[in-house]
Amino acid sequence: MINNNASELAKTKLQKALSRTRKSFLYVGIFSFFVNMLMLTPAIYMLQMFDRVLTSRSIETLILITIIMAVMFATMFLLEVARSRILVRIGNKIDLELSPKLFDTIFLLARLSPSQASSQPINDFTKLRQFVTGQGVFAFFDSPWFPIYVFVMYLFSPWFAAFAIFAAIVLFTITMINEKTTKDAIEEANIVHSRSIGYINKNIFNAEVVHAMGMNDNLRRRWLKKHIEFLSIQSGASDTAGKWTNLSKTLRQFFQALTYGIGTYLVIIGDISAGMLIAGAILLGRALAPLDLLTGTWKSFIEARGAYKRLNDLLRVFPEIPETMDLPVPKGEVRIENIVVAPPGVKTPVIKGINMSISAGETIAIIGPSASGKSTLARAMLGVWPLLNGKVRLDGADIHQWDSVKLGSYVGYLPQDVELFEGTVSENICRFKDVDADKVIEAAKIAGVHQMILMLPDGYDTVIGAGGTTLSGGQRQRVGLARAVYNKPPFIVLDEPNSNLDESGESALVDAILSMKKSGSTIVLITHRPSILNITDRIAIINDGVLSMYDTKDKVLKALQDKVRPQISKNTNSSVIPKMTKPGE
Repeated sequence: MINNNASELAKTKLQKALSRTRKSFLYVGIFSFFVNMLMLTPAIYMLQMFDRVLTSRSIETLILITIIMAVMFATMFLLEVARSRILVRIGNKIDLELSPKLFDTIFLLARLSPSQASSQPINDFTKLRQFVTGQGVFAFFDSPWFPIYVFVMYLFSPWFAAFAIFAAIVLFTITMINEKTTKDAIEEANIVHSRSIGYINKNIFNAEVVHAMGMNDNLRRRWLKKHIEFLSIQSGASDTAGKWTNLSKTLRQFFQALTYGIGTYLVIIGDISAGMLIAGAILLGRALAPLDLLTGTWKSFIEARGAYKRLNDLLRVFPEIPETMDLPVPKGEVRIENIVVAPPGVKTPVIKGINMSISAGETIAIIGPSASGKSTLARAMLGVWPLLNGKVRLDGADIHQWDSVKLGSYVGYLPQDVELFEGTVSENICRFKDVDADKVIEAAKIAGVHQMILMLPDGYDTVIGAGGTTLSGGQRQRVGLARAVYNKPPFIVLDEPNSNLDESGESALVDAILSMKKSGSTIVLITHRPSILNITDRIAIINDGVLSMYDTKDKVLKALQDKVRPQISKNTNSSVIPKMTKPGE
């Protein structure tokens, strides 16, 4: 019993979803049994025509047998439709069960391993589902009934049965050769194609830069090289597969035609009747049809099998996250305990043993030279990037103990590169929850963006993103700020929130931070501009991934002024950050 439980736990969500459809596949198998039984109808009908009707010349017998045949074909039609509908519903059931998990896994992969992130798992699942619901899968259900046809042919003549077995062995051998000669090439072609599509996806977001600096030809040349490699591999695999597929089809037709020759000989020597000759040829064609279909759909089967393996491997690496107990609404107290952080896929730590404590309702600024680890620290605080060591705690609970969806309701985040999503302005602000107009407008007013939104073509209902209105960098940042402060979350992280703002935008940002401070939110502000530091309670300075100073605003600013006074006096408008020096300088 323990082993069974362990085996069940070791299964991926894909394997579990397929296991739960076993009963449905059993029904498909039962229907396939009766369909294949009814496939004997043409052979039996021809046998009766030649051996009974023609000899008796009975019109009544002809009509009766024809009616029976029509009823059997109608029944076969209904059974075929039923098993097709069952397979479609199996596909839909698996899709509805697995698609949300794949969606979440893609975003988890993008967060933990950005270089490997793509929509390929969705494409793989589509291939798998299409194969399961397509005609190719019927070959696997129909092929096992081959012995039934052979047995009936054996009743006609052992020579018919022996020839059918010989033909089946030849066609099955061709199928195996087809699989062996195309498997590696098809898998390699799929990998190269994924890389080619990934290359386009990574560059398409920089279309303006590509156009402005005339990089289109160079990038196209590099993509075309990858694409031609894919075409070359795929063409070779398709040529090979086509050769074996057409050989299988031709041989099946040849074997069926040859059956007439064998049957004619057996009729001449008196072993079988003329009706058995026609029926035997029909049965052979029906017996070999699944094998021919198997050969023809083998490429799809290989692709589906490869997709299944990739999906299984992905879901094994990212298993289901167990549900966690709901925790109380946090007040915003953050404690950072000796954390060490490296970006996903990078071995060298960027954050090296930082300890910090932020009281609920405090506003702190994190400053430091470029590439010192400020944004990495912000991602670690939010649980976006995993920790190599240490803990980040929100109200005493490990940030990774929180369910990410539930935690998201209590967190506001404005990253450096603000991306809005396809949808209306109001949907973006409310994070695509059910739009609460009062809360959306409140967030927009806090962010000082209400009037700007009213000036858009359709106000809050203006569609942005694909096919919609394009916002400027400053507008995106301000709408992103409204999204961050929506519903007044207790913990807010703003990473360079004024990087694209003009003077009025920065004034609105200051007002927004003061408003959120008044509502009791804990605010972490990453900035290079000294003008916004006056509204903070404490300032942390990060140098080379190490917390070099963390104290009240007045003490830190005084220490900075004492350290860089000669440089600041040369340019009163310069940023605080460039004046700071790293330890040892």
